[in-house]
Amino acid sequence: MNIQYKTIKNLPNEELYNLFLSVGWAKEETTTAEMINNFNIGFLNSTFVISAWHEDKLVGCARVLSDKHFRSILYDVAVLPEYQRKNIGKTMVERCFQEYPNSEWLVQTDKRKDFYQTLGFKYNTDDFLIKPGKYSV
Repeated sequence: MNIQYKTIKNLPNEELYNLFLSVGWAKEETTTAEMINNFNIGFLNSTFVISAWHEDKLVGCARVLSDKHFRSILYDVAVLPEYQRKNIGKTMVERCFQEYPNSEWLVQTDKRKDFYQTLGFKYNTDDFLIKPGKYSV
């Protein structure tokens, strides 16, 4: 399978919404047309965005908010269910790490903690996992 990774922020709203639906992070019954039309706002305003594409289909995404040096927070790591367990999520997160290699990384999640632990994150509190960086205190 040939997956292409892109660092564009302006992801297509409808595809991004469908990706979030597929992983359970959006609900059709509570989503309005206005929400769908603005679904990529968080990505447009992020410091770094990585997306995974199979042919012309968005199959995964991840975004980062960062000061680009000391602290970075990983958000919205999502992969379509039929593309999961193919190292797409891992590759996207590793590319985020490469973008800010000295940064301390945070992720808030109550799911998939095992996935993040394989990438070097450790428990910090009940909901946050942390991956120390060069300048961590």
